[in-house]
Amino acid sequence: MERINGEALSKKIIAELTTEVTHLKKDRRAPCVAFIRVGEDPASVSYVNKKQNTAEVIGIKSRLKVFPKKVSRETMFAQIDDYNNDDDIDGILVQAPLPKHISEIETFNKVSPAKDVDGFGVVNLGKLCQEDEEGFTSCTPAGIIEMIKQEGIDTEWKHVVIVGRSLIVGKPSALLFLQKKIPGNATVTVCHSRTLDLPTHTKQADILITALGLPNTITKEMVKPGVVVIDVGINRIPDTSKKSGFRLVGDVHFESVAPLASKITPVPGGVGPMTVSMLMKNTVKAYRAKMKTE
Repeated sequence: MERINGEALSKKIIAELTTEVTHLKKDRRAPCVAFIRVGEDPASVSYVNKKQNTAEVIGIKSRLKVFPKKVSRETMFAQIDDYNNDDDIDGILVQAPLPKHISEIETFNKVSPAKDVDGFGVVNLGKLCQEDEEGFTSCTPAGIIEMIKQEGIDTEWKHVVIVGRSLIVGKPSALLFLQKKIPGNATVTVCHSRTLDLPTHTKQADILITALGLPNTITKEMVKPGVVVIDVGINRIPDTSKKSGFRLVGDVHFESVAPLASKITPVPGGVGPMTVSMLMKNTVKAYRAKMKTE
């Protein structure tokens, strides 16, 4: 069993982007990404802080607008319009989850496709479906594919099983592994909450990707020897030995599954860091595209 070190891979990408941005901004302004956060959910605060800190390391400027949980749809969308129309902003990210009175789908589609560095809008999802590389790929699926490339994991002829059908991970990941290139050319099965007899499907996986949000759900009885496991789940479970009173675990029961896996991502330190670095990569891509049009 080999652990896939997402932290190390992410640091490599960040170092490359830092060199690239240093060169790009010699004669022009720095790239800029704008964030919108609603409420003070600790996880959302932590995620946005991490993204801003990473942007600063690379040399990407960032802006942040924080709204209270009761913010109106009209106020939120007016802010998105301001960012859409600001020529000094290259990328926009609205941190999910949003309050129930604001539609996430409508919000994602409000962001200009040229600044949709999260890749959740209908235009960029359509470009992904058509294998149009000018679009932006959702950051977590893009991070998964980058890990697969960096680790030299073969996908052609392989059976990829994805557990979870979300817009954020499951659906775009399926499209990426179906692409007519490498990584890609895989046979893909997508499982979800209405899938009967989940272990029957997961035991067929050469590459298993989990994005359930349910701690330790995938056990050793549900995988075959030699499987590559990409665990996207980040779940808090009580742990009195920790100062915080909890620890982070994935959707996969690491201790039982790891001995059977050829490669596996830990939680934390696996997919999470890659998501942030791919957001930065999308921001630089958006910046480059904008500079070409000016």
